[in-house]
Amino acid sequence: MNLASTGSAASGRDASLALNGAEFAGRRRQLMDMAGDDAVLLLAAAPERMRNADAAWPYRQDSDFHYLSGWPEPAAVLALLPGRQHGEAVMFCRERDPEHERWHGQSVGTERAVADYGMDDAFPIEDIDDILPGMIEGRARVYCHFGREPEFDAQLMGWMRRLRQLRGGGVVPKEFAALGHLLHDLRLYKSRGELKLMRAAAAVAVEAHRAAWQAARAGAHEYEVEAELLRSIRRHGAVAAFVPTVAAGANACVMHYRANRAPLRDGDLLLIDAGAEMDGYASDISRTFPVNGRYSTAQRALYDVVLAAQHAAIDAVRPGQPFGAAHAAAVQVLAEGLCQLGLLKGDADAAVASGSYRRFFPAKTGHWLGLDVHDVGDYRVGGESRLLESGMVLTVEPGLYVPPDDLSVAERWRGIGIRIEDDVAVTREGHEILSAALPRDADEIESLLALR
Repeated sequence: MNLASTGSAASGRDASLALNGAEFAGRRRQLMDMAGDDAVLLLAAAPERMRNADAAWPYRQDSDFHYLSGWPEPAAVLALLPGRQHGEAVMFCRERDPEHERWHGQSVGTERAVADYGMDDAFPIEDIDDILPGMIEGRARVYCHFGREPEFDAQLMGWMRRLRQLRGGGVVPKEFAALGHLLHDLRLYKSRGELKLMRAAAAVAVEAHRAAWQAARAGAHEYEVEAELLRSIRRHGAVAAFVPTVAAGANACVMHYRANRAPLRDGDLLLIDAGAEMDGYASDISRTFPVNGRYSTAQRALYDVVLAAQHAAIDAVRPGQPFGAAHAAAVQVLAEGLCQLGLLKGDADAAVASGSYRRFFPAKTGHWLGLDVHDVGDYRVGGESRLLESGMVLTVEPGLYVPPDDLSVAERWRGIGIRIEDDVAVTREGHEILSAALPRDADEIESLLALR
């Protein structure tokens, strides 16, 4: 099984980046072993979603469905049936249809589901109501994502009713369990192949940020810079992992700014938060730099505080450390800097204890990263911050955001928003900064901007 139709080879990218069929099969095996022989695991592909009228959004597969199959299409259901004699991994999918393909392009079909995607068996999606209930019969538990796709939930309940009516209720699964409890813990640990894709996604995003820096000049608009980001990402066959934030001046103080319409002015800082997605895997990088190429004294002072906080946070990313250690380290440095610069009164320990620093840093310092930008996985285990382990990937993104209308601080600080964000993989020895190729040091950034 080659999975070439959904991998890098199909888009002209380096074929060595594509995950092979053995990796997807191994994930399915591991999940079924966790579920047990008396369980059935059911996943529905993401439906096609309409933007308006009959115009669809670009299709993006459900991350869990992709993780277990690499399947690129909607209108599909994956059934995992541990111990089934005639095959444990069964795909229900669209059958090949010349008329449909004339309008929408080639479908995978049931034959290639087995030959190219490693399924043990495959059936037309139109036949699922006749076939799948019999496969569920006799199983003790059903693992499923309840509440994610209401249409599929209703279909599943219909199968349960049919089994009760036909068999008197003696062989209907008695337990329904959330699939995420098993599957999302698997997704938290990245394989070598996944890390290779995430390095590639970071490299594409780094190049896109550099291209955006070249376009960021006084008189341009945020959307022109965004256009350079998207152009650079797409030229590598990738897509944007999320709608980029391109926030000039005080717009950077809006945590999830998305308008991207304002003009860039001489003296502004420009905060760019953007990432690329390669074969489903995301990067997420933020930088803040001066439009005119030089940080003002106030901008540089706050920038250096944020950079020092990020260094401290990244130093805390290593095996055995709690996930929350990076945030604690960043907050301590931010509080110290805010007190030294006079934006907060008193000492840093008091600012941390009281939470007064949150006026300027209301966010957390990072999140898991993977198939989702804010990836799955518990942050706390047994009531305690989860201990980091090799293979986990997270962002580290401290910032300072001084509201433009905050009259409690000197005018020179108002309206400055700064975020520095990198993607960091936990390794056996410590950590790897996947996005390290994009400069963070203020002097280095100014030197690069001087070459425009």
